[in-house]
Amino acid sequence: MKNHILSAFRLTFAMLVIVGIYLGIVYVGSKILPTHGNAEIINHNGKKFYVNIGQDFKAEKYVHGRPSAVNYNAAGSAGSNKAPSNQEYLQTVQKRIDTLKMKNPEMENAKVPVELVTASGSGLDPDISPEGALYQAKRIAKARNISVEKIENLIENQTEKPLLGLFGPSKVNVLKLNIALGQIK
Repeated sequence: MKNHILSAFRLTFAMLVIVGIYLGIVYVGSKILPTHGNAEIINHNGKKFYVNIGQDFKAEKYVHGRPSAVNYNAAGSAGSNKAPSNQEYLQTVQKRIDTLKMKNPEMENAKVPVELVTASGSGLDPDISPEGALYQAKRIAKARNISVEKIENLIENQTEKPLLGLFGPSKVNVLKLNIALGQIK
């Protein structure tokens, strides 16, 4: 009986230590992160936008983000749950590739960035790679009647580099980039 009680106390103590470490990390993160662990919100043209939730942009003059398995509904965050070998999934991706090439005809032979044709696990990913944004630069320049170089420079300026150059890939927030595009004269 003593062994069971001693084991229970050890397990309880170990769990207290683990939970304490977790809470300590959450507390420190909430103090040092730029948004203090909260959502980053942008007020633009009298509307509130959450930067860390993907938005649906369809107009030709905007950068398009990742497809969403939940139609960008933050209340229903989810992926498609279909395997990469699933025939229905493969057909969906092929349709997205065909649509992307049709909307960006000048990029016909260019490699298609994977995030432009596949949904993320949450269906709400707000970021794409710089390559994904650059893939769309010619279409956007044509729709806005400005130079491709201007769009490419803006994409470069909006690219977020990985922390200390080590943690994760470079990325572009689609909402921030589209707001910046709207400010080009």
